[in-house]
Amino acid sequence: MDDNGIIEKIIALKEERDAIILAHNYQEGPVQDVADLIGDSLELSRAAASLEGGVIVFCGVDFMAETAAILSPHKKVILPARDAGCPMAEMVTAEEIRSARERFPDAAMVAYVNTTAEVKAESDICCTSANAVKIVSSLEEDQVLFVPDRNLARYVARFTKKQVIPWEGYCIVHDQITAEDVTLAKKGHPGAEVLVHPECRPEVIDAADFVYSTSGMIHHVCQGNKPDYIIGTEIGILYRMQKECPGKSYYPLSGRAVCSNMKKTSLSLVLRSLENLAPQVTVPEHVASRARNAIERMLAVT
Repeated sequence: MDDNGIIEKIIALKEERDAIILAHNYQEGPVQDVADLIGDSLELSRAAASLEGGVIVFCGVDFMAETAAILSPHKKVILPARDAGCPMAEMVTAEEIRSARERFPDAAMVAYVNTTAEVKAESDICCTSANAVKIVSSLEEDQVLFVPDRNLARYVARFTKKQVIPWEGYCIVHDQITAEDVTLAKKGHPGAEVLVHPECRPEVIDAADFVYSTSGMIHHVCQGNKPDYIIGTEIGILYRMQKECPGKSYYPLSGRAVCSNMKKTSLSLVLRSLENLAPQVTVPEHVASRARNAIERMLAVT
């Protein structure tokens, strides 16, 4: 069956199953095209809780589907590519968080949303790349243990007087981008603005023109008056930029910025997940309730 045939079946089954399809900004173009909503992980999870539909098909990675399940406990959450994980989320465990609390008893525990449900449950509050500075600044504690991304932690530390203790985790896609990549990209595209994600290394952030979350990047290029942009995040976002903000040129900061886990979701898997309503992602309520508290505390601040 060709893509057009698969898309027709997806559209028909989506209505039959009372389902909504959510796709992260890093997904392949055809998957973005069949989605009801495209965005970053928390943006999509919050939308899932408010949109009508008893079934959520989450085209992303496992922690994102978990977050949707936490915020929408009465809906069925399906992850088409069940083996789509996040290496950075796996760089910290709930047990390690409990141990860290013993070593830093006076520190607030801040968990990036790119973490497992179990880690969120052990944390005081969650944050996103867009609101991390605001979240950390809102805390009463002077010391903050920030998990799991060391690069985002160090970025946040630039804008607060609090002592931010970074966990030694990182995004394997963003961490491999170098300052040399920025230099070469600027030479190749003189005059283009360089936008990078705060998961990038400090020296990359220093060399860039702007630092944004994925949603922030979309907003900037659509509202901006420059003709050319160099984008320092996973290359899947360029598809959305080209589609929603045509007439401008977008270049990847690094051709290596590809998340293999994000590329595991295909149209065929989306169709299969609608046919079988599987693989389903669930979070035990004793974990979900505590993780939900950390997420809702973040939402109350922002």
